[in-house]
Amino acid sequence: MSSTEDHRGGPPPAQPGRPGTSAYEDAQASPEFQALRRRFRRFVLPVSAFFLVWYATYVLLADYAHGFMSTRLGGSNITVGLLFGLGQFGTTFAITTLYVRWANRHFDPEAEELRHRVEADLVARGGTR
Repeated sequence: MSSTEDHRGGPPPAQPGRPGTSAYEDAQASPEFQALRRRFRRFVLPVSAFFLVWYATYVLLADYAHGFMSTRLGGSNITVGLLFGLGQFGTTFAITTLYVRWANRHFDPEAEELRHRVEADLVARGGTR
């Protein structure tokens, strides 16, 4: 059997992409993947930074501003610290909701398209999923 034939006697499968690279490496190097990654980072990094600062503020106030955090609101047992703590949960749910909506509209469709292209490239190279 020659080097241009596979074990079934036919020509080898087409080898799209750069020589010596996998379909995944080609996908990672593609402009589409790079744009997708930039778009993801432009959303996730600022939101993550905001949440970490918000959380650190809560922790620092709880540790160093006891008087402020224990201030009762409206003559009830509800304190500023309790509202800040509950705000952490609210912020978490809000960020999760925003991310899911954003991903469904702006990220997932292009990621799915790229995944299909990588899978097609794998099949063209004779590989499997």
